[in-house]
Amino acid sequence: MGDKLLAHGIGGAKDLPIPLELAIAGAVAALVVSFTVLAVAWRKPRYDEATSGRTAPAWLDSLTSSTPWRAGWRAFGVLALLYVGWAAIAGQDTLINPFLGVFYVLVWVGIVPLSLLFGPVWKAISPSRTINWLLAKASGSDPSVGLYTYPARLGYWPAAIGLFAFVWLELVYPHSTEIGPVRLWCAAYLAIMLIGGALFGNKFYEHADPFEVYSSLVAKLSIWGHRDDRLLIRSPLANLDSLPAKPGLVAVVAVLFGSTAFDSFKDSSPWVQFIQSTTISPDLLNNLGLLAFCAGIALLFALGTMTTGVGDGVRRSALPDLFAHSVVPIIVGYIIAHYLAYLVEYGQTTIIQLSDPLSRGDNLLGTADLTVNRWLSYHPTFLARLKVLAVVAGHVLGVIAAHDRAVRLLPARHQLTGQLPLLVAMVGFTVGGLYLLFAA
Repeated sequence: MGDKLLAHGIGGAKDLPIPLELAIAGAVAALVVSFTVLAVAWRKPRYDEATSGRTAPAWLDSLTSSTPWRAGWRAFGVLALLYVGWAAIAGQDTLINPFLGVFYVLVWVGIVPLSLLFGPVWKAISPSRTINWLLAKASGSDPSVGLYTYPARLGYWPAAIGLFAFVWLELVYPHSTEIGPVRLWCAAYLAIMLIGGALFGNKFYEHADPFEVYSSLVAKLSIWGHRDDRLLIRSPLANLDSLPAKPGLVAVVAVLFGSTAFDSFKDSSPWVQFIQSTTISPDLLNNLGLLAFCAGIALLFALGTMTTGVGDGVRRSALPDLFAHSVVPIIVGYIIAHYLAYLVEYGQTTIIQLSDPLSRGDNLLGTADLTVNRWLSYHPTFLARLKVLAVVAGHVLGVIAAHDRAVRLLPARHQLTGQLPLLVAMVGFTVGGLYLLFAA
């Protein structure tokens, strides 16, 4: 993880083909123009979970729902857990131990492109789900039904707490690159997942597993969906509209977005200079900074959604969760912009290291002799353009998703004016996101 900061910083402000101010102005203009076009041409909701999409080809539906297919991915997840766990337990406590790369790169960052392409991948390979299934079968119980009913009022709050625990470990905890603390975190995670699965069944994983919730959230922007146990193919925005609004959803998106923004901010010159010039503990300041970014995103979004008129049957307090799906494209765009080079280059390094889990010169997977392709590092201008495109595209898609939800939920007289506070919030996200990416 020693080159983590370098990998994150590839393609800075000096590499932009246009001035940073012009990039921000163009991004804001894109949002405003998008909203204006939508206001004129998009007067009725176009996405409906009950009717959107078409049934996938029968052979594909049969394949993905077959027992061998699902069992194969379950087996892969367990084998991967055992292999990486071997490296975590028996491997050396050094930065070249592949356990760290798998945890921070292949799992955390790799979830995004995999879920965009293939749907909720963590749900398919989750080791905790598989172990829970094996334990339930051994005891003669149903793995999908636990001892108790999962409390609806909890919603996604457990996942939000789990996600914050992860980003705290990665971004704030001073020993985040030591094997021992990361190993302990993973052990605690697995124990909580197994206990939760035994108590509440699969509903627990759908709402409380931070990696599954993260993956399933991103997968709502894929073309793959389900209805009545049938595989569907539908547009990503129609799929996104099917995201259920439950308690804690705003907290989940706020942690994902806020932590990514803080990851940029904590390496910025103003923050580093402030840390060095004060007598306050840097660890305390970083903890407060991470918390402030996540809470600030949640507060700004809640204000942007609740500052509007509502009709009969819609509670104002429910609006943030009902509109939270519109933040998902923003999160994905910002994560791609921030972590792409990190995933591509350090991901290759991790794959190479996986062949030598004990750091003794082995080549167990046949990847030890590969070399890292650093093409992105050598083309910073291309990477900078890609960053701007990812951020702007994410925000434009977010505006579209929010507009479609607004014309469905809000009274006619508030369908446009009611969106203005949220548009202002999204403009703030855009300006802040681009500034942190390129000016840090």
